[in-house]
Amino acid sequence: MKRFSNYNIILASNSPRRQQFLKDIGLDFSIKTHPVEEIFPSALKAAAISDYLVKLKAEPYKSLNERDLVITADTIVWHNDQCLGKPKDRAEAVRMLEQLSGEAHQVITSVAFTQAHQQKVIHEVSRVYFKALTSDEIDYYIDHYQPFDKAGAYGIQEWIGTVGIEKIEGSYANIVGLPVAQVLATLEKICS
Repeated sequence: MKRFSNYNIILASNSPRRQQFLKDIGLDFSIKTHPVEEIFPSALKAAAISDYLVKLKAEPYKSLNERDLVITADTIVWHNDQCLGKPKDRAEAVRMLEQLSGEAHQVITSVAFTQAHQQKVIHEVSRVYFKALTSDEIDYYIDHYQPFDKAGAYGIQEWIGTVGIEKIEGSYANIVGLPVAQVLATLEKICS
């Protein structure tokens, strides 16, 4: 977008969904990632976890020039006072989906906007209601889709979102992995 052309926007994410969202809003950006071990203090709860993780992901970008703006993002699923991240294996994916079945949970995405002189962190919370899933539906989804790179072991934009989610409250884009309207509003404030 022309109004952000004074900034060198860097997306620090390999997520194809986040990259596509930024392309969809016409943002010029580059992609630069650094591996970060996503470990957080056990005392943190809900949005405090994802807020902590986006700051952690921004730490490798210490030497920025005045025109650089690094965007880091992290999405978690929060259910029954527990953080559900990306499943490590099939058994964990099954457990997560069984846990979410017939229940409501929160999807929380935090986004950090890091510059040489300041950092702004925002987060968005959406609520997702799953119908009771059968074991056949859970097995089908895990066998045919990609639950292993997604918090809570599911992607709302995939088959399970169509057949398994009864309703959502809040931002759909946030559940996919980036609260696009809020990101755009924050960029407009930072870059004005």
